[in-house]
Amino acid sequence: MQINVSGKGVEVGESLRTHIEGQVAEHVTKYIDRISNMNAVVSREAHMFRVDITGNLGTHAGMVIRSRGEAGDVYAAFDTSLEKMTKQLRRYKRKITNHHKHTNGEAVAGSIRAIKYVLPPQAGEEDDDKSAGLVIAEKPTDIETLTVSQAVMKMDLQELPALMFFNSAHGRLNVIYRRADGNISWVDPEGKAA
Repeated sequence: MQINVSGKGVEVGESLRTHIEGQVAEHVTKYIDRISNMNAVVSREAHMFRVDITGNLGTHAGMVIRSRGEAGDVYAAFDTSLEKMTKQLRRYKRKITNHHKHTNGEAVAGSIRAIKYVLPPQAGEEDDDKSAGLVIAEKPTDIETLTVSQAVMKMDLQELPALMFFNSAHGRLNVIYRRADGNISWVDPEGKAA
């Protein structure tokens, strides 16, 4: 993650620059590690300092974080802006993480229980059926009901190569995946809802 600190009509000293870079990196990586760059602009309006922080949540998410803090002291203005940014990141992460999951194996409301299997890379390449039944791992998972944008956000933030979900618009099973060229492909089969 690249952090740019600049001043607008204000000279940003090395101490302030180091403080801002360190605090932004610490607070951002606590919640999300896919942010490509962050910009902090320090400016002065009359007798108040203002710190604006903006950041892009990855190239495919299409979401930007913006926060502003104002105070008589530049460090206090930055702390206010950082607190607002942290609150936004916490809310953003909560959107993709369902905190209402049950630990006893029940499915989450709005999702269907499924089992995820991990197969060896050579499975299906051989003609004999000996390796066809070989399962390396199996783990219960939930197929959630999401909008397409929520599914893309979840896939981006969790760095998944693909994600299967029930489309909340019509209830059909959909798949999104990252193509080799970096774009995201969305498979939405026609037919009746599940």
